[in-house]
Amino acid sequence: MTSADWIEAFLEMMAAERGAAANTLTAYGRDLEDAQAFLAANGSDLTAADATLIEAYFAKLGARGLAPSTAARRRSAVRQFYRFVVGETWRPDDPSRRVEAPRQGRPLPKILSRNEMERLIEAAARTDDAGGARLAAMVELSYASGLRVSELTALTLAALARDPAYLIVKGKGGKERLAPLNGAAREAVKAYLVHRRSFLPKGVKESPWLFPSRGKAGRLTPRRYSQLLAEAALAAGLDPAKVSPHVLRHAFATHLLEGGADLRVVQTLLGHADIATTQIYTHVAQERLREVVETKHPLSRRRDS
Repeated sequence: MTSADWIEAFLEMMAAERGAAANTLTAYGRDLEDAQAFLAANGSDLTAADATLIEAYFAKLGARGLAPSTAARRRSAVRQFYRFVVGETWRPDDPSRRVEAPRQGRPLPKILSRNEMERLIEAAARTDDAGGARLAAMVELSYASGLRVSELTALTLAALARDPAYLIVKGKGGKERLAPLNGAAREAVKAYLVHRRSFLPKGVKESPWLFPSRGKAGRLTPRRYSQLLAEAALAAGLDPAKVSPHVLRHAFATHLLEGGADLRVVQTLLGHADIATTQIYTHVAQERLREVVETKHPLSRRRDS
């Protein structure tokens, strides 16, 4: 069997046994192809590489200027791949086993304050046209429910047709969860639905998507939503680099924790499999509380004067 055969078998296993999403499989495939290209340039391949070559590949990742998260994912892909290979008895050894991954501090996610969120929502809804109503609905839905951008753009009209108090969302790995909807989000959706038909592709009378589009995909894409958010950020006097669909999800989680929500509840609402992923927001909330104390407490102001 060739390296390509091994990669194909590994990806099939990830899909069948671990329920890996299509995006995850694509990323892992690219990661393993990257490793294979490095090994081929050094006279080897994934089937024959020894620990020295794998160690050299891992070291090269750090020297290429990749984002820490990308380099970490590529190391993880190679490690998982070789664990699978050894389990299939295609190789008696795991050449990635002796290489320790560098410890990296996880950066705190960007968030918006409550005031900044209010300004963004107001800017999104400032125009009375169909585009403003659509963007306002998307921002309100993102902030009210913590939806991932892929989940937001994949919402169907049927999911909100009856003005529900919550959504049933299919997230990563096909897992379903409940996502809450507050009154503001529901009202924004109602206001948008009056204009929804104006976004249907020419000649199309109906579409299953809540946010249809005339583009090839037939629905608004994450990229276009990001562009619209950037425009709303500018209109709100915010730095567009600080605003993205994922930042709205961060704001949802952080503001819940600041308001006293239980960490396990936030984990469930976000659809995180591991609570360690959710705990990053406790650090954000603590940082914001520290900042408030240092800038707003009277004793702090007296020390600065």
